[in-house]
Amino acid sequence: MKAVVQRVTEARVTVDGEVVSEIGRGLLVLVGVEVGDTDGDAAAMAHKLAHLRIFPDDLKPMNVDVRAIEGEILVVSQFTLAADTSKGHRPSFMRAAPPDAAERLYEVVIERLRDADVPTKTGRFRASMEIALVNEGPVTIQLQCGSRG
Repeated sequence: MKAVVQRVTEARVTVDGEVVSEIGRGLLVLVGVEVGDTDGDAAAMAHKLAHLRIFPDDLKPMNVDVRAIEGEILVVSQFTLAADTSKGHRPSFMRAAPPDAAERLYEVVIERLRDADVPTKTGRFRASMEIALVNEGPVTIQLQCGSRG
């Protein structure tokens, strides 16, 4: 399971001109589920996200997690994170989990974040979405959990 995490001052997801989710300060997380990913990988990803210390406090520029700043997380499914670009110029998505399996594990990440008392909002699975954000820092981090990471 892969994720691209961006520290944001705001982010929103729009589908067909309608805002379906938006957050203030927190994390925008793009999650890609790959073949072979498990519930354990999803739980580990949620744990990393809830505890990722990339927000500033009075001591250091990256010292506290999203809960410490009373922030939110916006989780968006992003199958293209599973792209293999090692050959040619067209990405292969053979590593991407089938939609039903991917959606279930995406939902596990969301459930685990909410279980950890992190206010969590979502995109719309399998929809064509537009994402607007203001990246604070900028801070962008890649995470991996599971057999490939």
